[in-house]
Amino acid sequence: MTTTKKIIFTALTLASTHAMADWSTTVTGASDYTFNGVSQTQNDPALQGSLDYAFDDGVYAGSWASTVDFADDTNLEWDFYVGKYVTLNDRWSVDYGLAYYSYHGDSNSSDGNYFEAYTKVGFANKLGHTEFNVWYSWDYFGTGAKQVIGMVAHSVEIAEGHTLRASFDVSNSLDGDKFMWDVGDKSYYHYRLAYQTVIEGFNVEIAAENTSLDYDSADERIVFSLARTFSL
Repeated sequence: MTTTKKIIFTALTLASTHAMADWSTTVTGASDYTFNGVSQTQNDPALQGSLDYAFDDGVYAGSWASTVDFADDTNLEWDFYVGKYVTLNDRWSVDYGLAYYSYHGDSNSSDGNYFEAYTKVGFANKLGHTEFNVWYSWDYFGTGAKQVIGMVAHSVEIAEGHTLRASFDVSNSLDGDKFMWDVGDKSYYHYRLAYQTVIEGFNVEIAAENTSLDYDSADERIVFSLARTFSL
């Protein structure tokens, strides 16, 4: 999961999670599941869910799952993560941890399992909330390739309860002989603009996104998601 998947958790989302009860679960329905702009469901809807536990000192652990549709019979992504969210002062925060991505449904699905380390720095300012995020894997999708993803994002509340979040990220394969996103492409960029609000306890997001990749599952699209978080 990262934006990207994503376990793609933002510091803003984690902050709200820590403010809730120790245990929480979230159920999400989305018109598409995109990993840094690339559909993991062949442009079809996805059902997702998570279970999280937050300790008082900012340490958290959890699991996240989503339906997927790969070229083989892989139909489930199931991720696990542990990390720590630290508030440095009234403006700066740091979130760092380790995630494990696993895939299921086909006899070879687990060949794509891999670990990923991440660090996310948040900065609250008069213009909103800015994020500087980095993900690193030393065995990306089980290929043995090193992969780095860097993201800059900014969220601004345009009216009470209504937020716009703009993000730009670049995915880089550091071992092009082992993994490339497209022929000759060891890296690509992804940009996204999302509107977020809460309606009757449901988190609503409508996002427009695109990438520099030239195939159908990574072109421009509108993604809608509806999520509900429950304290346990």
